[in-house]
Amino acid sequence: MDTNIQNYIAATRSMAWMPLTEEGVDTRGIYIKPLRRDERTGRAPSFLLKFDPGAQYPYHNHPAGEELLVLEGSCIIEGVELSAGDYLYTPPGFRHSVRSETGCTLFFMVPVEVEILA
Repeated sequence: MDTNIQNYIAATRSMAWMPLTEEGVDTRGIYIKPLRRDERTGRAPSFLLKFDPGAQYPYHNHPAGEELLVLEGSCIIEGVELSAGDYLYTPPGFRHSVRSETGCTLFFMVPVEVEILA
């Protein structure tokens, strides 16, 4: 194991926001900063997402659940508005969409890729 802590730090302030791209999914106005990549799958289970005002992510399933922390702004999930400082754990099999009227920045831990349902 690499014991150099510098190799495990994601300096998010100096990272550029990249447009989120997912084949067949409208992700306009959503940007990502991957924090960690799974060596086996190549996907990022921990990441930041930034939603422009009016952006939305479609209805989807979380086969292994998720954890979400609102860092800035607010978002709406299942009709409930979450604001800066709010934390949400969704259990495996939980289905929802995400939208933001005002814009927001969110921290996510998503252990397994979501399944788009709509």
